[in-house]
Amino acid sequence: MTPEYIIHPIVVGSKLFDKGMMTYQSGYGKPYVIPIYAWYIAGGDTKVLVDTGEMRPIQSEEREKAIGGRIYTLDQGLARYGLTPMDIDVVIHTHLHNDHCENDALCENALIYCHEKELTRIHDPHPLDFRYLEDYIAEAEERGQIRPVSGDMEIVPGIRVMHTPAHTEGGLTVLVNTAKGTAAITGFCVIAENFDPPREIKGMEMEVIPPGTCVNPYQAYDVMLKVKAVADILIPLHEPGFAGVESIP
Repeated sequence: MTPEYIIHPIVVGSKLFDKGMMTYQSGYGKPYVIPIYAWYIAGGDTKVLVDTGEMRPIQSEEREKAIGGRIYTLDQGLARYGLTPMDIDVVIHTHLHNDHCENDALCENALIYCHEKELTRIHDPHPLDFRYLEDYIAEAEERGQIRPVSGDMEIVPGIRVMHTPAHTEGGLTVLVNTAKGTAAITGFCVIAENFDPPREIKGMEMEVIPPGTCVNPYQAYDVMLKVKAVADILIPLHEPGFAGVESIP
């Protein structure tokens, strides 16, 4: 029988920047704070973490108020569930931008899954994309932990990945079986508004808003529609609404 999982959002960082970094062609000029998550997936025999977050997150009252939840180091966040990074069996990366993989070195016993195109980019980044830094995965590579993914696949029973090249070429959306259907942790950096645009955007006949930074906005738009179609529960990767939530569903 396929396990039914519970997803625990752990805020392991934050960023203050222009909202347009999330919402393509809209929201420019509006200061916006996003949480950076590691998602602990509980319920099966394998301890799974999606992304590992920032190494040294800013833990301030101002940032926590902005996102509506506590900010932890990865050690602190996992300790809430009686775990340490050493206890994690599997890490799945949505992509390899630095804020999603800075703590990989702490997860010494985990198999680390990421798309092969992300591995190419982190070792040879395009000048336009400064968010890749190979230092953060160097130790995991040396220990032989990395498992490249070339397409859609099941990682463990009830948890699978779908290649969704929107924000990056190797983005992986993580599809998780839960008691309330399929939850999709998006493989691209968006907030809830990207999937449910305001009236003025819908009035332009746009069903979704692509990520503010994307490889190809047309492709990203279609990728988002694909994810929306398969998900019963949408979990946009940087949505502040999950910062104060204990579990999903």
